[in-house]
Amino acid sequence: MNWDWSHVDDFMPHFWDGLRVTLEALLFGSLIAFSLGLVWAVAQRSGPKWIAWPVTAITEFIRSTPLLVQLFFLFYVVPSWGLSMSPLTTGIVALGLHYSTYTSEVYRAGIGGVPVGQWEAATALSLSRRRTWTAVILPQAVRRVVPVLGNYVIVMLKESPQLMAIGVLDMLGQGQDFSQTTFTYEAISVVGIAFIVIAYPASLLLRALERRLVR
Repeated sequence: MNWDWSHVDDFMPHFWDGLRVTLEALLFGSLIAFSLGLVWAVAQRSGPKWIAWPVTAITEFIRSTPLLVQLFFLFYVVPSWGLSMSPLTTGIVALGLHYSTYTSEVYRAGIGGVPVGQWEAATALSLSRRRTWTAVILPQAVRRVVPVLGNYVIVMLKESPQLMAIGVLDMLGQGQDFSQTTFTYEAISVVGIAFIVIAYPASLLLRALERRLVR
């Protein structure tokens, strides 16, 4: 087989559509993962036992279940309960929910790394529980874990092709659809290169950010 640039030209409009969908899933999925992960971490760390234990059980269950299974559950089972979502929305929710259980562990590690003296100082200053968390603990904890959270964004990017299983036409979905329609291979190659072009510079930026935060 010979590389044909005309096939690439024909595929590019589909590629840009797929790239937009991939970036949307990545952006909103990351926001859910980071926000919900922080909720899980704080609930496990400072919440009463009747909250901390169920949260721990839920996060462990989600983390132990494959993302693909969760996608199928949200897309095929949940609508029977009266809650229907589009394929893209389902994919975003699944990505965010799944990786929130991983980011929660990252947050917990960051919170655990805050020196005990910071907690004692907040107590000595008679800061409220909420003020202690928002003004003293979380700013220090989040700063420590930003590079690790960034790594999960790259992981989510590489996991986003699984959304194709429920009909989301992301980059890979568009590439596969085009290849099956035209019986060519250039589209899949373009998608593979695109993932490298996006992920590798992002990893370099994360390394630079990590060095800056360490300084």
